[in-house]
Amino acid sequence: MAKAIQYTEFGGPEVLTLNDVPDPVPGPGEVAIRIGAAGVNPIDSKLRQGLRASAPLTAPRGTGSDGAGHITAVGADVEGFRVGDPVVFTGKLGAYATDLAVPAGKVFARPAGVTAAVGAAIGVPVSTAYQALRSLGLRADDTLLIHGASGSVGQAAVQLAVLAGARVLGTTSDARADRVADLGGEPIRYGDGLGDRVRAAAPEGVTVILDCAGTDEALETSVDLLADRHRIATIVRGADADELGIQAFSGGSPHPLTATQQTWRHEAIPVVLALLAAGRFSVELGERYPLERAADAQRANREGAPGKLLIMP
Repeated sequence: MAKAIQYTEFGGPEVLTLNDVPDPVPGPGEVAIRIGAAGVNPIDSKLRQGLRASAPLTAPRGTGSDGAGHITAVGADVEGFRVGDPVVFTGKLGAYATDLAVPAGKVFARPAGVTAAVGAAIGVPVSTAYQALRSLGLRADDTLLIHGASGSVGQAAVQLAVLAGARVLGTTSDARADRVADLGGEPIRYGDGLGDRVRAAAPEGVTVILDCAGTDEALETSVDLLADRHRIATIVRGADADELGIQAFSGGSPHPLTATQQTWRHEAIPVVLALLAAGRFSVELGERYPLERAADAQRANREGAPGKLLIMP
């Protein structure tokens, strides 16, 4: 029997339970994966609490959507994968588990040298950052301000923007400033006077803003700094975006992503896996939790624990 973290009612972390489940048998177009690590993302908790729209909860539901491991079985009509292949997957609910059947279209070959822990850490953060920067039309001549630059999405956005040739300013705490700087960004301390500090650092002005923090300070400062609100986006406060006249990508936005934006999210994974294999991208790993401590992992994630938190089945 496989094991999986599931819940049967919406609520706090305490609704998560570790259950025995049947070993997955891949159907046509699927592969079965023995999971070595699963990434913990804020959306996991929001779905568990019922804060984000999902199907009616009529049966035990898994949690988590990012993971990495190796293939244990291949279903019919699957090409390009074999048993034993190291892989990464994203976008498949139920990643907090020992084993899972995943559509092959959501699975990516994991290069040598990319561990399961690192592979599991990239899904949501990398796809979100990559798609957001593409949607904002980031160019090499841009000066980008990222709110929440030391978080997982923020760190991915800093690196992708620097690789694109843009200048990057990133709001952060003093304690996390070195991490932002190490990635090629220019740390800007958040708090009172944030707008003045940004203007002092970039007197010519910022041309693109990505909010990964969702604070009132971040949004108010953004609309004050940049007149072209179409080049401001939030991934957290989507419900407020229309009123502010800015863009929103997921994060509670009432507007679904376009087909092109979904394609960009998918494209991000192999792009970053190649960068990781070449030593041109860095993932900050945080604490690792066994399956039975999944509730603790989600609590820590909500409290802002540093680094990418992982479930290690």
